[in-house]
Amino acid sequence: MKLGISTYSLYQALRTGEMTIQDVIIYMASIGAEHAEIVPLGFNLTENPELIEAIKKQAKESGIELSNYAVGANFSGLNEEQFEQELARLKHEVDIAAALGVKKMRHDVASSKDLSISNFLLELPKLAKACQIIADYAAPHGITTSVENHGYYIQHSDRVQALVDVVDRPNFKTTLDVGNFLCVDENPVAAVSNNIGLASMVHVKDFYYRASTENLGEGWFKSTSGNWLRGAIVGHGDIPMKQVLRTVKESGYDDYISIEFEGLEDCRLGTRLGFEFVKRVWNEL
Repeated sequence: MKLGISTYSLYQALRTGEMTIQDVIIYMASIGAEHAEIVPLGFNLTENPELIEAIKKQAKESGIELSNYAVGANFSGLNEEQFEQELARLKHEVDIAAALGVKKMRHDVASSKDLSISNFLLELPKLAKACQIIADYAAPHGITTSVENHGYYIQHSDRVQALVDVVDRPNFKTTLDVGNFLCVDENPVAAVSNNIGLASMVHVKDFYYRASTENLGEGWFKSTSGNWLRGAIVGHGDIPMKQVLRTVKESGYDDYISIEFEGLEDCRLGTRLGFEFVKRVWNEL
């Protein structure tokens, strides 16, 4: 297992300009990260392609491996022309991943206001086709593409499984976020157990979880069933993280794990404490 950090964890500082992407990589190395997952929020590799070489240079100087490239995409509700445009855009993102030298790339697949299983099943063939085309385009680069349990529509473990099964490509898997299952009120331990065998990448994220009909205020958002969630430092939230990590370790998973922090605390503090927690618990298991 290689423990690292998603650049998304430092988005607070990237957004305000307190840190550059190079600063983020230096910080990751300073707290012991083995790899960096590149998520282009707070910087843009399409508009600023010169950053690709800058990131690679800084990672090499800092002794950090570049593990994964994670971007958004949406093939839901598109007409044929829009579908082709989104494919072309996403193929360009694969080219960026190849230029970064990573061998893993997560891309979103769909977002929809209609979260019903009937709508998902109706769209599944089209969504799978898009994933097949992108996976086939990425294959000559040695890149494994993946869908994350993310965005409500394809977030349940069984929907992720269904998509991966229908795509049926050896280089298409899932980026498994251990915290995101709570967004659709699915038990994280059970969901991780369901999907860890399909994972090409694991994100470790934590949430505070409150069953409440009242608005809890800034920083909180609703799950699909109306419960409340707020980002937490990994190990501080309500996910039984030691049990989750034990499930991951006992599965035999031995690839990249990324810390994701999206709490209200300072992003550097939240990232460091979460990283230290996972490193300590993993070694104790």
